[in-house]
Amino acid sequence: MQDTKLYEQILGLKDPWKVSRVEVNVDRQEVGIWVEHAPEASFACPVCGKGCGLYDHAPQRSWRHLDTCQFQTHLHARVPRVSCPEHGVVNAEVPWGAKSSRFTLLMERLIIDLLQACQNIQSVCRLIQISWGAVASVMARAVERGQRRKAPTAIAYMGVDEKAFKKRHQYITVVSDLENGSVEYVAQHRTSESLAGYYLQLSDQQRQGIQAVAMDMCRAYEHATTQHLPDGEKKIVFDRFHIMRNTNEALDRIRQSENWELSRQKDQTLARTRQLWLWSQENLPEKYQDRFAQLKTLDLKTAKAWALKEHLRRLWDQPDVAAARRFFGHWKRWVQRTKLPPMIHLARTLESKLEKIVSYCRHPITSAGCEGLNSKIATVQKRAAGFRNIERLKTAILFYCGKLDLYP
Repeated sequence: MQDTKLYEQILGLKDPWKVSRVEVNVDRQEVGIWVEHAPEASFACPVCGKGCGLYDHAPQRSWRHLDTCQFQTHLHARVPRVSCPEHGVVNAEVPWGAKSSRFTLLMERLIIDLLQACQNIQSVCRLIQISWGAVASVMARAVERGQRRKAPTAIAYMGVDEKAFKKRHQYITVVSDLENGSVEYVAQHRTSESLAGYYLQLSDQQRQGIQAVAMDMCRAYEHATTQHLPDGEKKIVFDRFHIMRNTNEALDRIRQSENWELSRQKDQTLARTRQLWLWSQENLPEKYQDRFAQLKTLDLKTAKAWALKEHLRRLWDQPDVAAARRFFGHWKRWVQRTKLPPMIHLARTLESKLEKIVSYCRHPITSAGCEGLNSKIATVQKRAAGFRNIERLKTAILFYCGKLDLYP
């Protein structure tokens, strides 16, 4: 078989395209493939798809293809231009490459596979010897392609969380589909406008289809959801894990204050016990259980705060909203009797947000899925040694966490 026929079959070329010649440069370890079309061929307009006659050709272009053994392979052709009555003179589409791409479709698929495996642009550059910018362009086109293909469906349960972008309190807002486990939207900052940008791009039907939104007690996110979702006030579910984190912080402040008082009296009872109080009861390691059982029997403010913390966890086990309200009322009165300022302040804060906390009984969702995605994003940031450009970070997040159809 002639080398031209061999590469026609390898490339999957069909009439009117054919391989006119193949050149091998052993010194440079390259294979060059020149492709032409039949003179009488006609092509479709890339915009409307109508058949049009040949107008002329664009200057010769090159596309990097999959390697032939150890040799880099480059495909060369002059792209035909057609004259469309509606859209004027435009470049026709070629079967082996996408518009404005420097790679064939098969090469782009390989680059996407390598990016998914390596999760690092620089590693892909070393493997196939192409520039960083070229790989980044493939990633950006893949994300754009995936978003264009994505059907505009309504998300029933969504999560909103923040993620640190750089030092000095620079954040991004990440919106995710809790059922699908995918990132749907990324915006700079953690303001009301950051989340509002996502809601405004949705249709009325999509906004109506959102049943609940899990978030931390961020006023900006709360305001955006209330303003831009129908019955948004009733759809907010404040995340239980963030609430329990706030409870642990109040508990730790009490422990620190009491430990300082005891230390002044040369009493080391609470020294090096921080983590014992923060563990949930069922997760306490066995080797600490005897010591912790003894600590709980002592007349300590920290022990009282720990009991309040553990009891509050039962709020999310209540069968309905009314039962959850009653449970919180009992818990708040217990807090007030203990006269522990950090816990009293926490109880007042939770009371002001109570309806959005007990809405968990209607929609039992949390932002645990968001935290899982945040871990993936942190891995992407670490492997890339950070991102200086916010748009690069957005593209990387959607590429790795968006569950998009990326392939050409």
